[in-house]
Amino acid sequence: MLHFLWSSSRGYRLRPWQSPYLRWRIETYSGLPADSIDAAAFFRFVWAERQSLRKYLAWVHDFPAPQ
Repeated sequence: MLHFLWSSSRGYRLRPWQSPYLRWRIETYSGLPADSIDAAAFFRFVWAERQSLRKYLAWVHDFPAPQ
């Protein structure tokens, strides 16, 4: 799980709400426009969807690592 979190926030680890990849994922999942995602919106989304995010990370963890 940590590997996915580390690689998905590459280049934006201290400010994940600015990551184009994570913005796109949030926009695709929630419909929230990527341009409107700031730190507050990012943390509201993470808090509101924490259970779904945990399930997603567990699902990602079940996949074998690329060779």
